[in-house]
Amino acid sequence: MTDTPQEREPGAPAYDSTSGGAAVPVDHRRTLQADVLDREREKFGGFKFGAAFFGWLTAMGTVVLLSALVGAIGAAVGAGTGTTVDEAADAAADDPGAAGIVGIIVIALVLLIGYFAGGYVAGRMARFSGAKQGVAVWLWAILIAVVVAIVTAIAGSQWDILGNLGGFPQIPVTPEAASTTGILTAIGAAILTLVGAVLGGLAGMRYHRRIDRVGLGR
Repeated sequence: MTDTPQEREPGAPAYDSTSGGAAVPVDHRRTLQADVLDREREKFGGFKFGAAFFGWLTAMGTVVLLSALVGAIGAAVGAGTGTTVDEAADAAADDPGAAGIVGIIVIALVLLIGYFAGGYVAGRMARFSGAKQGVAVWLWAILIAVVVAIVTAIAGSQWDILGNLGGFPQIPVTPEAASTTGILTAIGAAILTLVGAVLGGLAGMRYHRRIDRVGLGR
């Protein structure tokens, strides 16, 4: 006669009704890990805009440093690739040859790496919901870009901080900037930075999952 769950001796294999009455061992450590993570995620999951703000600062700093490095290398080898997203797009529009395409690819990589770093920082700080932390980093970038665009439209181009830093494409608010190239550049850069930030957030979150597995004996 097969033991029921109530009749099972302590330490005996668990009864699994889905297997036709066969005794199936239960991995209690795996169950404990899932329970712990579920409770922690319920309490601490979701968007963490404080962590995302520091992620955005990291993204901006990384993009500015990499852009300066690219500009220095370009000047040294005599390649006019542009040091910002808009400059690279303008160069590609004026010269659709190899140099212009290389400039676009290089700046796209700079944006992708920069916002991956920002998403990673936010994901590491928040521990949970890595994709959401990446989106939050991107939302900070959009929000600040909108604020700067409004201030620039009202107070003048001297307040175009993002345009000077090159960390995020300017939102076209003037007739000169609101060209097809400018609009497509802004949309493309926004998509690219979103992808980079989400991937970085997921990578930062996975670091904590590795720690959790070690701590729970996995």
